[in-house]
Amino acid sequence: MSQSTRNPLREIYDWTLSLAEKKSASAWLAGISFAEASFFPIPPDVLLIPLCLGALKKALRFALICSIASVFGGLAGYAIGAIGWESLQSYFYLYVPGFTEAKFQRINEWYVEWGWPLVFLAGFSPIPYKVFTIASGVLSMNLLPFILASAVSRSARFFLVAILIAKFGEPMKEKMDKHFNLLALLFGALLIGGFVLLKSLTAP
Repeated sequence: MSQSTRNPLREIYDWTLSLAEKKSASAWLAGISFAEASFFPIPPDVLLIPLCLGALKKALRFALICSIASVFGGLAGYAIGAIGWESLQSYFYLYVPGFTEAKFQRINEWYVEWGWPLVFLAGFSPIPYKVFTIASGVLSMNLLPFILASAVSRSARFFLVAILIAKFGEPMKEKMDKHFNLLALLFGALLIGGFVLLKSLTAP
């Protein structure tokens, strides 16, 4: 990809991917999994995938690291919403991809109707998880359902990714790296479809 067509999000994606070559990759994986649940724009799957290539036992260990760190990161996002949102919201609206005042207000309205299933949906799908962890804190969602929904959905997602990559290997990694922009569009479609499905399932 030429320099003129690159964008900041892709630059962060490539940097995250490069961490797989470091000896401290496991620590980076934990840190990114934690940060993505509150402010970092790139999902930990980007680093998880190359680390899981070819070895199921290793892949399951990395998935466990992702899951635990992401749940704790979700709690950090919850704390941001519960304690610091009034002072930090302008920063998030300006600098964190996925956050706008209009979108955040819409999510708050969805919470009134749906509650914890939104956390589960965001934890498993490509929906920006950070938006929902912070919204959970802003709206004082009950902490136990929040933790359970986060733990189950995040673990299901990361273990599924790890097992698939360990089984199918390099071709799947190459497809993700080559078609990043297309995958982003597909993730957006999944976001819309997920909410439509959730709405239909919860309708009286």
